[in-house]
Amino acid sequence: MRDHRLIKYAQTLVNYSLYVKPNEWVVIRGSDLAMPLIRECYREVLKAGAHPTVLLNPEGLSEILLKEGSDEQLKFNAPMMMAVYAKADKILNILGDHNLKSLSNIPSERIALQRRFGAPITKIYNDRVARGEMDWTLCLYPTESGAQEANMSLSDYEEFVFSACLLNGENPIAAWQKVHDEQEAMVTYLNTKTSFHVVAKDTDLTLRTENRIWINSDGHHNFPSGEVFTAPVKESVNGTIRFTFPGIYSGQEIEDIQLTFADGRVVTASAKRGEALLHALLDTDAGSRYVGEFAIGTNYGITKFTKNMLFDEKIGGTIHLALGKSYPECGPINDSMLHWDMLCDMKDGGAIYADGELFYQNGVFLKK
Repeated sequence: MRDHRLIKYAQTLVNYSLYVKPNEWVVIRGSDLAMPLIRECYREVLKAGAHPTVLLNPEGLSEILLKEGSDEQLKFNAPMMMAVYAKADKILNILGDHNLKSLSNIPSERIALQRRFGAPITKIYNDRVARGEMDWTLCLYPTESGAQEANMSLSDYEEFVFSACLLNGENPIAAWQKVHDEQEAMVTYLNTKTSFHVVAKDTDLTLRTENRIWINSDGHHNFPSGEVFTAPVKESVNGTIRFTFPGIYSGQEIEDIQLTFADGRVVTASAKRGEALLHALLDTDAGSRYVGEFAIGTNYGITKFTKNMLFDEKIGGTIHLALGKSYPECGPINDSMLHWDMLCDMKDGGAIYADGELFYQNGVFLKK
């Protein structure tokens, strides 16, 4: 029997998030575990009059390549994937793996090497998205591994995911349109400001946003969403921030991260656990010590940290910074192969000032 929640999930992804239109080439990527959702999305793409192609990523292949492949094999960019990113109109990436820790014992320099030499594919992808030639959505199919990571049963985790995605109501698309409208008021206010000051426990950080744009993330690219974000002026970030939750990277956790910035660049960095990986990530390339994203989470339906940043960075009452690559739609970009989000809770006394005006306190917008 088909799961009605997955049917609504697929309808929302295809008709709201991706706006699939007739004759478009839609590529759906995911693991074999995600096949129930992949099938429903495939049906919806067909109903929209478009052309679906499914690319499966079977369990364990990435681990084998990173453990057993030569450096030359890690640097290889498959012509098939180059063609996909050069020609597809829409790409739907569905997360949901058998083992979220499968890469936890891979040396960080191996992961960094593969990501660095994936630059040609990343450039094709980013350039086409920036020109409006391709669109994308990232979502999650709930699995046992995700439930275990979140310390939930599978049934509870499924309910958590579907609730965060606003799929339990009668009309999820209308619910996401309401999110869009509410957040549009927030970005309208933020786009009138240029100087920001963040204060929280062990955190005192300033940044500027001249010639930058705040973006309303309303469920079109990340699903679920619920955040507003921008890219700070590269050299403007100064001060110190302590991240409340572990930083997650390729299944590895880095605990109690503290960063100090001077003229935009991370000048000191420490962590209670995983510090070697932290420094390896900071040294990915010339742009990886700079902030590519400053964001405020607005999804108050996500109340639990689950070690999955697709959900965690949207938690209402938090902010996050991403080191590395910024999004072109925000304005002048910071170029990097890295884009790594880290999360700070603002609900216990946190405050943000815009041009000297308090607009956000204890995890809540005071002005919209």
